[in-house]
Amino acid sequence: MTECNEYLVLLKSDDMEIVREGAFKAGEAGCIEAVPALAHLLTADHLGIQEAAESSLRRIGGKPVVQAVIPLLRSDDAPVRNLSMDILREIGHQDVNSLIALLHDDDPDIRIFASDILGSSQSLLGVEALCEALLKDPEVNVRYQAAVSLGDLGKEEAAVSLNKAMEDDEWVQYAVIEALTKIKHSSSVDALVKALDKASDLVASMIIDALGEMGNVKAVTMLLRRMEASPTALRNKIVKSVVNILGGKSLTLLTSDERENFRQYLLAALKDEDEEIQDAAIQGLAYVGGEPASRGILAIAAELDQDRDQDRLGEIISNLSKIGLTQALKDAITSDNVALAHVAVQTMALVATDHTAEVCSIFMDVFWELGLNVQRQLIGVLADVAEQAASDFFVGVLERHEDGTVLKSAVEFLGVKMRNADVVERIFPLLEHQYDDVKEAALEALVAIDGHDVRERFVTMSSSQEPIQRLMAVYALGKVGEPENIIQLEMALEDDVPDIRKVAVEAVAQLCSGTCGWAPHVLGRLEDENKDVRLAAVEILGNCYDKEYLPHLITALKDEDDWVRIRAIDALGAQKEEGAVPELLELLNSPNRFVVMKVIESLGNIGGTVAFRSLLEISDSDEYELVRAAEDAIMKIQDGQEN
Repeated sequence: MTECNEYLVLLKSDDMEIVREGAFKAGEAGCIEAVPALAHLLTADHLGIQEAAESSLRRIGGKPVVQAVIPLLRSDDAPVRNLSMDILREIGHQDVNSLIALLHDDDPDIRIFASDILGSSQSLLGVEALCEALLKDPEVNVRYQAAVSLGDLGKEEAAVSLNKAMEDDEWVQYAVIEALTKIKHSSSVDALVKALDKASDLVASMIIDALGEMGNVKAVTMLLRRMEASPTALRNKIVKSVVNILGGKSLTLLTSDERENFRQYLLAALKDEDEEIQDAAIQGLAYVGGEPASRGILAIAAELDQDRDQDRLGEIISNLSKIGLTQALKDAITSDNVALAHVAVQTMALVATDHTAEVCSIFMDVFWELGLNVQRQLIGVLADVAEQAASDFFVGVLERHEDGTVLKSAVEFLGVKMRNADVVERIFPLLEHQYDDVKEAALEALVAIDGHDVRERFVTMSSSQEPIQRLMAVYALGKVGEPENIIQLEMALEDDVPDIRKVAVEAVAQLCSGTCGWAPHVLGRLEDENKDVRLAAVEILGNCYDKEYLPHLITALKDEDDWVRIRAIDALGAQKEEGAVPELLELLNSPNRFVVMKVIESLGNIGGTVAFRSLLEISDSDEYELVRAAEDAIMKIQDGQEN
């Protein structure tokens, strides 16, 4: 109480900063005695004081604050009124009765404000009072606001009154429809449908949207009955609502006559300018569609931007594929409209799941008639879905086509997918193609095909004068070679080109795994002049770890390249090598912060007394980043002990 008296004195000061400080302190102390003065300060012509008073009133809260702020709703100053309403929206539930009393005020503006504030009260008493205002208040704007607030409250108890209010002024109906949509009470379906008979076009449109969002199945029959007599725009809205309620698949449960009639309405709705109506029609036609539906949907999809409208286009293509393999799709592939052809190919890729042979046959028949961009797309799909029967077609592509993208798809199908040894002679020349991605595809295809002849060709290539040829050969020999090819790989380990030595290190490890001792070859590269080669060697030692490699990884901790040291740190940490802890601790003095962070992480993985004590010392550092990393590492050690 003594403190509050002190703050009351501060609030009366002529110094604005003192008043502001007093306002904040009164709030922190919860001084109810200061509430009237704080409420008065909301009218001060000083933003800092207003802010302090507002904050403290919200903090103190309770009935006294509600009653102190309510009079400010009558202020002629709009910012003061708005500020008061914001406060009451937050704390008004602490004295709902005082707000309800305002609903009977002579000033309609006060009744509007009260209706608004009660929408945030979450009070059933507020619902009852707002329902009365909705049905009885003479001012239309009060009734409108009461409906809005009832929607915000979302209580089912308001449904009966809101249903009755559908007979009110059109302005009120807007808010009532929104409220009923939020509440979703089943009794409101009948009220909304009944209101359609007398509603204006705008209100009728809102009602139909509301019924669709409410999702009550009993509205479907009523909406279907109104289809024929409704104007086109409204009928399209009904289409959208029915699809939203039933979902596309359930349309198949309608009677054959209903389904046929609704199909025609869906086709008409495709031409609506509203994208949501179009999308609902497309969703419905996916299950009750046919040839005209396929053509109509294709036309919409072809107008979309493949990048900007990616999500919508994907959904449309998915629905279009559910209609199945139509003549419209076949015609679209060979269309002069490239966008249309692209959509058709994407759709048929999905259709191929159930009609693989037919789709592949269509693709192969039309391929040579198409433009290059569509050919690239089509052959990519064909390579994914086709089987052995398409091999001759792809061989023909390999012989006749020159485009890199098309050749890649053919090579991947014949080599990687079919492992067709008959095409080896056609694929090897592509290792000299001008584009690297084609070379890579050809190399992977040959690796997949394998066989004695392939290996012998790569053995010969490994002695080529061209570095790129030697590089590809060394890579392949590591993938497909026999242990005796270690001779070529040993030569590659001494190649003048660092990239070839690096690939040779990786190839030796692959080739010799389980069949010969690869370690001596890899260990020798730890002193290679090129850091990338040393890095590859360290990574292999870490991935294929054995206790005998520990001294070599410890030596790598002293490498001149930070990334080599980091990979060695990672490997030792992953293997929990306590024997490496002393050398790891030396790296805590590294000028490279990332190296230090990696050491801390590895110490956490390794654990043990020495690592734990070192991490404790780091956690006492002034550097936040290191402290955080050390704390995480300590926690990891502790978790390991518990487990």
